[in-house]
Amino acid sequence: MAKPETLTHDAVATPWARPPLDGVPATKAERERLLATARRYVAEARLVPPLPLDELKAHALRVIERAESEPRFRDFVTVLVSNAAWAEALAGIPFERRLLLLPQCLRDKEHCQAEIDEFGLLCRHCGRCVIHELQTEAERLGYVVLVAEGTTVVMSLIQEGKIEAVIGVGCLAGLERIFPYTEAAAVPGLAIPLLNDGCAYTSADLDWVWDTLQLTRADRTRRLDLDALRAEVEAWFEPAALDAVLGEARTQTERLAREWLGRAGKRWRPFLALCAYQARRDEPEAPTPPDFRKIALAVECFHKASLVHDDIEDDDPQRYGEDTLHKAHGIPIALNVGDLLLGEGYRLIAECAASDAQKAAMLAAAATGHRSLCLGQGDELAWARSPSPLATEQVLAIFRQKTAPAFEVALQLGALYAGVSDGVWQVLHECSNALGIAYQIRDDMDDLCSEAAPQRHDFFGPSILLAIAHERAAGPARDLLDALWRVPSQVSRRLPELRAVLKALGVEEAARAMLESYRDEAVRSLRPLDSASLKGLLRRVICKIFNEIAT
Repeated sequence: MAKPETLTHDAVATPWARPPLDGVPATKAERERLLATARRYVAEARLVPPLPLDELKAHALRVIERAESEPRFRDFVTVLVSNAAWAEALAGIPFERRLLLLPQCLRDKEHCQAEIDEFGLLCRHCGRCVIHELQTEAERLGYVVLVAEGTTVVMSLIQEGKIEAVIGVGCLAGLERIFPYTEAAAVPGLAIPLLNDGCAYTSADLDWVWDTLQLTRADRTRRLDLDALRAEVEAWFEPAALDAVLGEARTQTERLAREWLGRAGKRWRPFLALCAYQARRDEPEAPTPPDFRKIALAVECFHKASLVHDDIEDDDPQRYGEDTLHKAHGIPIALNVGDLLLGEGYRLIAECAASDAQKAAMLAAAATGHRSLCLGQGDELAWARSPSPLATEQVLAIFRQKTAPAFEVALQLGALYAGVSDGVWQVLHECSNALGIAYQIRDDMDDLCSEAAPQRHDFFGPSILLAIAHERAAGPARDLLDALWRVPSQVSRRLPELRAVLKALGVEEAARAMLESYRDEAVRSLRPLDSASLKGLLRRVICKIFNEIAT
C-alpha cells in the first residue's frame, strides 16, 4: 500500500515554519475553545450581519472575557465573531457562487514552479504546498479560486455579480483590509487567519479551512455540538444507565462485566456509532431514541471484551491506571467476563427495535469485524512466540486488522440503525482503515515518547516506532533495536536508552508525519460520500479525535 502524502492539519509541515503570531493562539485547543465560545455567544446574542468593525471588536472582548482568555487575541476573536454571524448565510449560497481567496505566502517559495499574472498565482499543482490540495478540492466543489493578495480582483468580482460569498485565508492585517468591502456590499465573508506571518512559508489551520470550504445547508449536522454528544454518550455508561438497558446485574459475572464496561475510556467507538446515526437522520438535532443506546453499548461491549482478552494474552498488569481484570480476579474469571461481554453485544443488537433486515446486517458487520480483529491479534501472538524485527508495512498490516475493524463496526452499526442501504460501505471501510492506523500510531508514540512510563512491563507488541528505528539504525543502535525486537520484555527496562536512539534517528518526527498522513487519508476518503451530513460530521469527528489526543 502506498503511503499517502503528508500534510499536517494544524500547520503545514515544513522545516522553515515560522513561529506563531502573537495575536493568534499557538495551540489548536485554545483556538477551538475560543471558536466554540464565539459561536455560543453569537447564537445567544442573535447577532445579525453585517456588523461594523468597531461593534465586532466590542463583541470580541466580551467573548474573550467569557472564555477567560487574553486581550491580545482580540483581532483573532473578532474574526471568529464575524464568521459565526455570517456562517448561516454563507451555508445557503451554492459553491459555484463562492470565491476562495488564498494567499501566495502559503507556497513553498524555494521550489514553487507557479507563474504569477495580474490575477494572482497560477498553481502548477506540484503538490509541494497546501495550495494545490485546497485549490483542487475547492474547484471540484465549484468555487472560483484566486491565489492573490489585495482587494482589487475581489471587489471586481463582487461588483460584477459573479460571486455572492467570500472565504479568505490570510494574515489578520490582510483580512481586515478586505473587511470594509465585503461589509459595504453585504457579502457573506468567512475568514481563516494564518497561524504565522511573512511573505512566504506561512501556515494555516487546515481543519478550519476544510470545514469552512464545505459549509453547506445540505449538511444538516453542521450545528451539532460534538461535546454535548460526547457527554450524552458518556452518561450512557453510568451504573444506573447501564442497568436500565442491560437489566439488573444478578450474578458476580454480570457485576464484573458491568463494572468493566463502565470503566474509564474515550468512548470513541460508541460516539462514532452515534454520529453515523445522527448524520443520516432527517432531524439530526432531535433527541437520541432510547433504543439506540443498545447499539452504542453493543459497540463498547465488543471493544471492552477485546481489551479483557488482549490483556490476558499480553499479560498486561494495568489498564486505566487500575489492575487488569485477570490480575484482579484471575484468568478464568476474566476470560468468562470477556465472553459475556461479547454475548451481551450480540444480544443487544438482536433485541434493538430495528427491522429484521437491519439486525441481520448489523450482526453480520459485527461478526466480520470480530473475525478480522482475531486474525490481527493472531498474527501478533504468532510473532510473539518467536519475536523478530518487523518492517513498517508488516506492523501497519497488524494495525489494520487489530484496530481498524472496531472503528468500522461502530460506523456501520450506526449507519445501519439509521436505515442506510446505499453505497457508503467502501468509504467507511477506507476511512476506518486509515483512522485505525493513525490511532494506533498515536498509542505507540504515547508508549515510547511520552514522559509517563508505559503500562506494559513484560510484553511489548509490534511497534511502528521500533520498526522505523530498526530500518534507519546502524552500528550499536541497530544492535540495541535488534535485541529489543527479539526480547520485547526489555523495552520498558531500557526505555531511557531506547528514547535516546529514537531521538537521534528522528523517529518521533517520522511517526508523527505518518500519523498525520493516515489521519489526512481518513479525511480525504470521505470525499466520495454523497451525503453532506455524513461527510461533514465524520470529518469533524476525525479531527476531534486527534485534536483531543494531541492535547
